[in-house]
Amino acid sequence: MRSYDSVEIAHLQARSGIRARLLVWISAKNLTTGLVEAAGFWNGDDDEVFMIGGVARTYHGAGGLLGMDDLQAEVGVMVRTIDVWLATAAPEVINAVRGYDLRLAAVEIHRVLTDPLTHRPIAAPHRIWKGQVDGAPLVTPPLGEDSGRVTLTVASAAIALTRTLSGKYSDASMSRVGGDRMFRYADVSGKVPVYWGEKRYQAAAAAPASTPPAGHGPTTPALGHGR
Repeated sequence: MRSYDSVEIAHLQARSGIRARLLVWISAKNLTTGLVEAAGFWNGDDDEVFMIGGVARTYHGAGGLLGMDDLQAEVGVMVRTIDVWLATAAPEVINAVRGYDLRLAAVEIHRVLTDPLTHRPIAAPHRIWKGQVDGAPLVTPPLGEDSGRVTLTVASAAIALTRTLSGKYSDASMSRVGGDRMFRYADVSGKVPVYWGEKRYQAAAAAPASTPPAGHGPTTPALGHGR
């Protein structure tokens, strides 16, 4: 059950109308620098700064976010997916799609209630979805049209439970967590001999084969002479 603060409750009780806006926050790796950077989009008229978790986030408006699937509340750990539609007419969307690796990029979706008269937020946004990008096909419009869009298929946070052990404990996976390099040699573990309290075995060098000088018979003495 979602809780509302006193300001939201008072506005809802006044029945003066509300307008819900969606905010999408994507954290992906920059293909040029390799650093994780974030980009925000919302279906408002202009760029707006929202305080979320004590951090100021800038969300690009003016048509960048087209919409998303309706959410259905469910109980359990089943992986759910929704589609989020971004417009390729927005330069910020093109930069996010072309310049960043969206595979498994972290996504947070918030909803903010705004006053339909002033268009200002009534209270702080509420998070309604958290997950990772599971696909981002780019739809290119025909020549002369500008109706292209990017469909982000976002899986719920339960997708983390489907990661295999090799994915959880690989060097590439762990190095993303604060630069942890504990598993840098995990791929050769068990293949390199380790000696504890014993002498390391070394193969004896083979003695070179002796070759008799030219013109001489065998070095082995004759066993006897017949008469």
